[in-house]
Amino acid sequence: MSKIILTGDRPTGRLHIGHYVGSLRRRVELQNSGDFDEIYIMIADAQALTDNFKHPEKVRSNIIQVALDYLSAGLDPAKSNLFIQSQIPELTELTFYYMNLVTVARLQRNPTVKAEIQLRSFENGIPVGFFTYPISQAADITAFKATTVPVGEDQEPMIEREIVRKFNSIYGETLVEPEILLPDNEASMRLPGTDGKAKMSKSLGNCIYLSDDEETVRKKVMSMFTDPGHLQVSDPGKVEGNTVFTYLDAFVEDGDFDNFLPEYKNLDELKDHYRRGGLGDVKVKKFLNNVLQERLTPIRERRKEYEKQIPYVYDILRQGTEAAEAKAAVTLDEVRASMKINYFDDKELIGAE
Repeated sequence: MSKIILTGDRPTGRLHIGHYVGSLRRRVELQNSGDFDEIYIMIADAQALTDNFKHPEKVRSNIIQVALDYLSAGLDPAKSNLFIQSQIPELTELTFYYMNLVTVARLQRNPTVKAEIQLRSFENGIPVGFFTYPISQAADITAFKATTVPVGEDQEPMIEREIVRKFNSIYGETLVEPEILLPDNEASMRLPGTDGKAKMSKSLGNCIYLSDDEETVRKKVMSMFTDPGHLQVSDPGKVEGNTVFTYLDAFVEDGDFDNFLPEYKNLDELKDHYRRGGLGDVKVKKFLNNVLQERLTPIRERRKEYEKQIPYVYDILRQGTEAAEAKAAVTLDEVRASMKINYFDDKELIGAE
């Protein structure tokens, strides 16, 4: 069986460093590993419209922003198919068929849906499209026969996998159940916002964006939440729940201490000093800023080059979408055959020789 990746993002704004450590960095690593036969990276605009249906211009304008972030982070159109969800009509048809395999009660128990309803204050006014997004996600995953789906901690597609199992149990082995790939760095699973109060979120305004310039990143880092009890340099400090150290857990690599803070061998030594006192927040923040600038500078530089070639970026999306639709069309034909609704292709039914 071919090894295939499917993953993506909603185009509701520029991507931030939470996206980067949560999934985007891993996608680039997987893309370059040579271990996968096909890779599909989706800009999920149809899903974004479920709670932005009154503002389609927001989704429309952010498609190119997400594409620029993808390319600048290192996704290579020669290795990965970057495509736009709404341009694959087969996904809509698969979603319609899968709706019969899930109950309303099951969707209501989905913790991610419950959390999003509360966050958006939908209450009883939740759009049906948003409510059923796990079913749409099942269509996205199965259409490309994905064997691997890299996700964040709060995105593990349980209902989607249940749909695969139920379809196959009723209609025969047709759909592929994917392996879920979580970030291997615990801090990367749920990077907090710069305010330390919640997950990094565009709607909460607590993000560091991949496209932020150097000075913007520096200001955001220097204003970050730390340990409120660490009032003086001499005070012992808490590392757990300290946003700056969480970011360091997610971003520090071998060589960062040699380059920016040579008086420490590693992050454990830095943490120990902070815990016992004698290490100020400003020094730690300056180190984090240097680390982030090291990671973000090449991304920013690549983005500037792609911003000069917007027609080329749309051509990349067009070609990726064409490849994605061809793949989804094959799966849809197989689903129709398994469900016995391929009336005009069934020679036995028609009586044709």
